[in-house]
Amino acid sequence: MMRKYETIFILHPSLDEEAVKANIEKFQGVIVNGGGKVENVDFWGKRKLAYEINKVNEGYYTLVNFEANPELPKELDRVFRITDGVIRHIIVKQEN
Repeated sequence: MMRKYETIFILHPSLDEEAVKANIEKFQGVIVNGGGKVENVDFWGKRKLAYEINKVNEGYYTLVNFEANPELPKELDRVFRITDGVIRHIIVKQEN
């Protein structure tokens, strides 16, 4: 059964434009290869963080809406955790 999710993640501001795009494509690949479907990718660009995280006060924000089976968010969370450059991430199941 496919469910709707959204994830937002913040990438480190020291990454160059190509590395940011590569990371976004990598996370989309995890969703697609896991049997999910990416509905929308909204790249917000470099923004100031609400509070400092590890002496960093800005980052590249990206919002992704996707459909997936219930196991896929666990794998996506694992990939976020082991990827260098990800400052923060959250995955939320959307209510229908």
